[in-house]
Amino acid sequence: MRITSEMLAKLTQDLVSQRTRADRDILAVYLHGSLLREDFLIGGTTDIDLFFVHNDNRAESREIVRVTDEIHYDLAHHPRSIYRHARELRLHAWLGPTINGCKILFDPQHFLDFAQASVRGQFMLATNMLQRARPQVEKARQIWLAFESEPAEPGPKELEDYLRALAHAANGIASLVGPPLTERRFLLDFQPRAAQLSHPGLYAGLLGLLGATQVDAKEFQSWLGAWRHAYTSLPPDRTPDRLHPHRLHYYERAFATLSADGKTQAAVWPLLRTWTQAIRLLPEDSPHHLAWQQAGERLGLLGQAFHQRIIALDAYLDLIEETLEAWAATNGA
Repeated sequence: MRITSEMLAKLTQDLVSQRTRADRDILAVYLHGSLLREDFLIGGTTDIDLFFVHNDNRAESREIVRVTDEIHYDLAHHPRSIYRHARELRLHAWLGPTINGCKILFDPQHFLDFAQASVRGQFMLATNMLQRARPQVEKARQIWLAFESEPAEPGPKELEDYLRALAHAANGIASLVGPPLTERRFLLDFQPRAAQLSHPGLYAGLLGLLGATQVDAKEFQSWLGAWRHAYTSLPPDRTPDRLHPHRLHYYERAFATLSADGKTQAAVWPLLRTWTQAIRLLPEDSPHHLAWQQAGERLGLLGQAFHQRIIALDAYLDLIEETLEAWAATNGA
């Protein structure tokens, strides 16, 4: 199937029209994510990220709705109370950039118009940019400190925490240039952001912390089957939306395409993140654990090598903190 921006725009508008006619509680709807980019496809797949703002609170905060194997809706539901203090949202590391760059699709009361205008006011002020970046790095430092204070043998939880620290650290830098990094494009987008800040070494350092430099396309391909088996074995009642069955092809085809295009290193991030999350949800004696363990050891992220990575993480966070301080001084923040 040939996927075009016009097709996706029609699918988006059709769903918004359907939902807003059926649910009078919907106050506003906006679009964010890959559809606002020219390169919205990876591996011929994409998602449509829509945010529904409701007058009341909803029990369901997120929905994954299949369109085809290649396309799914990723729907977030927010109460209007989140947007009550709109000017404060410009300092929020995730919601601020989302509102700043979103496309409003439904807003009969101009509720979102006001919120977006408030967020965009002084959004690019250096002090505000720094306030969006620093909390991310602080979260990464807190995770490192927990590892340092209470060393533990690395398992799925420890690796998931370690990857969260890397995500926060990278997003602390990325926030000085643009919105937070998304999972499939994490390393693809981090490289130009680091270069834009005249610190290309931060990208190489992140690859080293991830162990991605040690993996070639052949070895990566050998992991895909084990990843798939773990993903499809998740119990339905415990599967988070991030690992929803409708997102299988969204990840799988992206991995294969990135690797085939000579970007295997970039594919390691989303594969390892989702694989580790899946393993955490499976029983400890699951047969899927062994392949994940072997991949983690190959990357130097499990076993004895993990403790060396914690030491390296400390040095990397020092560098990022120094980078933020230098950026603040240069930009008067």
